[in-house]
Amino acid sequence: MLLKGQIRGSPYIGVYAKANENIALLPKDCEENSINDIKRSLGVETYLTYIGGSPIIGSLTVINSHGIILPDFSDLEDVEFLKNDYNILFLEDKLNAIGNDILANDKAALVHEGFSDESLKLIGDILDVEVLKGKIGGIPTVGSVALVTKNALLVNPQVDDDELKYLSSVFGVPAYIVTANFGSIFIGASMIANSKGAYIGSNSTVVEVSRIEEALNI
Repeated sequence: MLLKGQIRGSPYIGVYAKANENIALLPKDCEENSINDIKRSLGVETYLTYIGGSPIIGSLTVINSHGIILPDFSDLEDVEFLKNDYNILFLEDKLNAIGNDILANDKAALVHEGFSDESLKLIGDILDVEVLKGKIGGIPTVGSVALVTKNALLVNPQVDDDELKYLSSVFGVPAYIVTANFGSIFIGASMIANSKGAYIGSNSTVVEVSRIEEALNI
């Protein structure tokens, strides 16, 4: 199921939320109707928290079925409810907008070229994936301009055919070019999704919704 909405009055859902197949992390002040819509559309259990005191959970975290990575200014209290089910890493690196700088599913992680080699190893160990440095459509903040699930990869229109094929091979899923929130290239910042559904920004057009639904096969 795909639903449109906002979090904290913003259509940039992916800035404030992060989801995988089973859970969604949302800010403590997330609207009740948004929480309910996310549960319905993605078929997940929701948890309300802040990351290092901040509500921008989507920009600050990356999660797959194996682990979650957070910036080093957060602490275990922020994700205490995940400690029995996920590997948890508080990453010490000059890059701390983890959600903007890492794009991952259960096969691979594409990361900002500025991460240290030590960070790459830690990322791979915690998420249990191959880790590669790179850009998407020339943009280094790969998590903000793309979204990947276990079934599909959504990227922005700045990606050419050769890059689309490469990214598809990296993540092991078909790759599709879409926009969201009325032409925004910031796909990852505009939505959350898994194999069961998606919750996307309220500014997204009928055409954008149709293309996203088709790409995600939901």
